[in-house]
Amino acid sequence: MNCSQKGLTRREWMQRSGVGALGLTVLAREVLGAFGGVSPNQKPIVAGVGVGGVGFPQLEACERAGFEIGVLCDVDDIYAKHAYDRWPQARRYRDWREMFQAEGDRIDAVYCGTPDHTHAVITMEALKRKKHTLCVKPLTRTVAESEAIIAKAREVGVATQVTASPNTTEAGCRTCELIWSGVIGPVREVHVWTNRPLWPQGMNRPDGSDPVPANFDWDLWLGPAKERPYKNKWPKGHLAWEQIKSPFGQNLQDPSTSAVAGAVYHPWNFRGWWDFGTGSLGDMGCHYLNTPYRALNLFEPERIHAYATRVMAESAPLASIVTYDFPAREDMPPVRVVWYDGGLRPPCPVGLNPDDWPDEGTLYVGDEGQMLGAEVLTPGLKARSEAVPKSLQRRGGTWVEWFEACQGGEPAGCNFDWAGPLTNFVLLGNIALRTGKTLHWDADQRRFNNADDANALLGEPYRSGWSL
Repeated sequence: MNCSQKGLTRREWMQRSGVGALGLTVLAREVLGAFGGVSPNQKPIVAGVGVGGVGFPQLEACERAGFEIGVLCDVDDIYAKHAYDRWPQARRYRDWREMFQAEGDRIDAVYCGTPDHTHAVITMEALKRKKHTLCVKPLTRTVAESEAIIAKAREVGVATQVTASPNTTEAGCRTCELIWSGVIGPVREVHVWTNRPLWPQGMNRPDGSDPVPANFDWDLWLGPAKERPYKNKWPKGHLAWEQIKSPFGQNLQDPSTSAVAGAVYHPWNFRGWWDFGTGSLGDMGCHYLNTPYRALNLFEPERIHAYATRVMAESAPLASIVTYDFPAREDMPPVRVVWYDGGLRPPCPVGLNPDDWPDEGTLYVGDEGQMLGAEVLTPGLKARSEAVPKSLQRRGGTWVEWFEACQGGEPAGCNFDWAGPLTNFVLLGNIALRTGKTLHWDADQRRFNNADDANALLGEPYRSGWSL
């Protein structure tokens, strides 16, 4: 599929994305057998790659959904220890390339929970081997990688999923139903904000190098990224140290449970570096933009511009505002989507208490009223909103949807056909941040028509020995 969706009606677009009149097209199991569905009587065996950080709770979620955790792979033996202890029966690897070579047909599916810069190479290998594949968001670090992954996934037809916050939940579906029913009138603006980053951003590369610990494979962690010296910790008192917040409630000072305190690159603090991560927009944009993307048919922006604080060559900014302008789409007018991070957020609407304005949220501004997520804020419209029937199918969430798809059921809600363009959405915003330019996107040509330096960031070269 060309990622450009221009010219499609809402019905055609939803059908392409696995979405039908009740939210998702229900396909016959015998038809989906061609997708390599696992027998309903057999637990799909998952190989987890990147299991020390977010991979640990997400593999637990896979297990609860019905998968068997059969293989664990991580470049850091200490960081991954809690996963190894949790699934002692699982076969272990450090190098995912050796894992694929050795496991062959013993695995049915692959979970990729590594840093952003290795998503594409691991996911592509899984697809080439026709394994059902789930990747943490964002699907890739560059637009070129995303489009290559979309094409391969369509070619092999396996069950795919990305861990963006589902738009198939009660809140996601209700938002779509209310907007499509015209409760707040035509939507002209959407404001989306997050309290990220919780990791260092706005910094330069530290000087010097540190010895690589024996438990950690730095070269393999770098993967396709440009080679650079390993650096373990920021010096005490450095601004970067003060920016680090605790992920998942872990104790920052306990290396057996987190080890992120003061880390420069690994673990967890890769997100602020452009070579390895995609910043706050890449981290949370796929979550918070997924429902607006569905509700407002946000195929491709025409123009993107951004403002940021402490813009650095190698790292994402401390805070940013990124504005996307979209043309009219079928029966919907042009709409502006504005992203805020680093503690920035839109003004609190008149009539609401600013002290109650949340740290994270999505505000829809229509001609007749406003919504915060699925909550109608305009008092006179609440009765109208309550009369809107529920017409979309609510689903079981990320892990259940992927499990059902692996069993031959309907496609997961954030399958790669959907998640690829959603990923491109946030990545185009990052390019606007990195160039500091107002960018004009040509969706048909898959390039910016006014900035060659921006086009160079659509796909960046891998270091020698690495390829898709």
